[in-house]
Amino acid sequence: MRSVVVYESHHGNTRLIAEAIAEGLGGAPALTVGEAGDRARGAGLVVVGGPTRVHTRAARNGGRGGGATRLQARSDDELGLWEWLRDLPRGDGAYAAAFDTRLDKPRWFTGDAAQSIARRLAGHGYEVLGAQSFLVELAEGPLRDGERDRARAFGERLSLMASPAVEIGSSGRRAPRARSARRRGLRSAPGG
Repeated sequence: MRSVVVYESHHGNTRLIAEAIAEGLGGAPALTVGEAGDRARGAGLVVVGGPTRVHTRAARNGGRGGGATRLQARSDDELGLWEWLRDLPRGDGAYAAAFDTRLDKPRWFTGDAAQSIARRLAGHGYEVLGAQSFLVELAEGPLRDGERDRARAFGERLSLMASPAVEIGSSGRRAPRARSARRRGLRSAPGG
């Protein structure tokens, strides 16, 4: 199954996580939203992520409002994650997952970009397999120790969940393996 990881990164931390997830997926490409274009079209698994930034939009808009999980393009010419998601074609029959990088603070303070991304992917017809946060020490980084290993393991679990493997049912017929993010534990607390 063809997989692709698409991300937006401001300080390089989200890029490191995207690359580790792609490695866990068996060497899938990790592409910025600007590089991705239509390359997610036809992929069996699309993993999408970005940083959760407190007050990012407000800071970029000169203090004028905005949500904690909103990301904007760095310049008028550069495509941002939310614009890329808005234009993402329907993924009927395809799988998806979401991730973010954030400070280790309460979600009510930092926001939760992974959940917002997952909702958008589901709205585009993708079956969302999981959403995961990865922690940074400070807003600019570095990543907390062990987060790259957790990201690689997340990619490995996603690969297994999206694989076409089947189980033999009691009738002797092959039946698709159940894929539930909750049962597989893909929505775990950061650091754990």
